[in-house]
Amino acid sequence: MAEQIFPTKGNLIKAKRSLRQAHMGYELMDRKRNILIREMVELTDEAKALRGIIDDTYASAYKALQRANLSMGSVSELAKTFPVEESLTLNVRSVMGVELPTLSADMTNGAPEYGMYRTNSSFDVAYISFNKAKEITVKLAEIENSIYRLAIAIKKTQKRANALKNIMIPKFESTVRFITNALEEKEREEFSRQKVIKKAKLKKQ
Repeated sequence: MAEQIFPTKGNLIKAKRSLRQAHMGYELMDRKRNILIREMVELTDEAKALRGIIDDTYASAYKALQRANLSMGSVSELAKTFPVEESLTLNVRSVMGVELPTLSADMTNGAPEYGMYRTNSSFDVAYISFNKAKEITVKLAEIENSIYRLAIAIKKTQKRANALKNIMIPKFESTVRFITNALEEKEREEFSRQKVIKKAKLKKQ
């Protein structure tokens, strides 16, 4: 590739500029990759902690529901009076240009949405338990989706960094060497030519 470029000072300046830009691009990609990896590791640790408690949270919630069914008969009709969950909202945050989701839902912190005269304490416990399960589920969904997006972004960033390091930078380095060597050879030839001319002039004198 370098041999196809005409060895001029102008082309040498362009090649050196392209080489500097390639190095800067690689450093940026490498820094971006490290930041994304650090973010993914932190989220992975958080997801691991949530996965460790979500099964127990749901198990406790269903046990509480069973106790409520036993003490109240059946709570299925009462459950139908609860509004459909529509409080979930999706926003995004940016980490080095990668958009990560932020999910939120209306958490009532156990505040009842039903008439107290129709229920008992077992139902209250079930309601609070499922509210807690909803909170963990929303958070875990947000984190796992973020991890997935980060993994894709890291792969793309690594691919670009590798292309710069293994293809573009060596290419520009080769071009700079080729032009530099050609110009130096041209200067040596010119110097030798000038010496010959000077020597010839001296002989004539």
